[in-house]
Amino acid sequence: MDSRRRHTASRGPRDGRGRRSGSAARIRRVRLPLVAVTGVLLLVSCAAWFTAQDSTPGRNDAPVAEPPPTAPEEPAATESEEPAAAPEPEPDPGPESGPGTFRVASGGGEPVGRGTVFRYQVQIEDGIALDPDDTAAEVHAVLGHERGWTRDGRTGFRLVGGDEAADFLVRIATPATVDAICGEYGLDTGGEVNCRVGESVMVNLRRWETGSPQFPGPVEEYRALIINHEVGHFLGHGHEGCPAPGAPAPAMMQQIKGLDGCVANAWPYDENGDYLAGPAVP
Repeated sequence: MDSRRRHTASRGPRDGRGRRSGSAARIRRVRLPLVAVTGVLLLVSCAAWFTAQDSTPGRNDAPVAEPPPTAPEEPAATESEEPAAAPEPEPDPGPESGPGTFRVASGGGEPVGRGTVFRYQVQIEDGIALDPDDTAAEVHAVLGHERGWTRDGRTGFRLVGGDEAADFLVRIATPATVDAICGEYGLDTGGEVNCRVGESVMVNLRRWETGSPQFPGPVEEYRALIINHEVGHFLGHGHEGCPAPGAPAPAMMQQIKGLDGCVANAWPYDENGDYLAGPAVP
């Protein structure tokens, strides 16, 4: 083999295998930069992702323990835990005037007391929103009370209807009607107070419904005072004054004009059956 042939042989065979080997080398040379670029891009992407995750508020923050629950503060101590009661509405005094005609309550029932029994009717002026029979029952309870006028053992009362004769009439009327009827006998009731004239016990509707500023008790108690005072006049009792400071005011005292140191009281007798008297007032 001459020198030229040897030189050709030393460069390697020029068959297909030789060509593939060269191509593989070139591919490896191309792939290395691509892998490097791809790696750089991957690193950049990962860095951006971690940066985005870290920038999310609270995403990677360490958990913080919540503060322990605190007991609710107790309200400051007050004198009373109960809500304040709503004030009671002012009572309706009813109309100021009426027609001067009356409805009569039904009679019946047993008399109360013993001795002389006085028959009486209960009448309500037309236009007043009071039931005659209910009102008559209230009046009858007052007249039959153990501290009432029957306590003397000589006096009794019986409620009668409009078809029977009566010894006296308990008439609840508007202030104007009371003024008119009492005025016929020379009495000035001034639209405010009651009177007894002839056979009529005239009860001012305003006093019946609202009581008296001088009487601190419930209105039902003041109604008892009205009946006891005016029926007392029918029985012959005059006005009486306060016997002593702190003593019960006599039922025959004009308590609406002031108590003069006495304690308001609706009944002519005390629990022991003693008459609650005071000095006579002209």
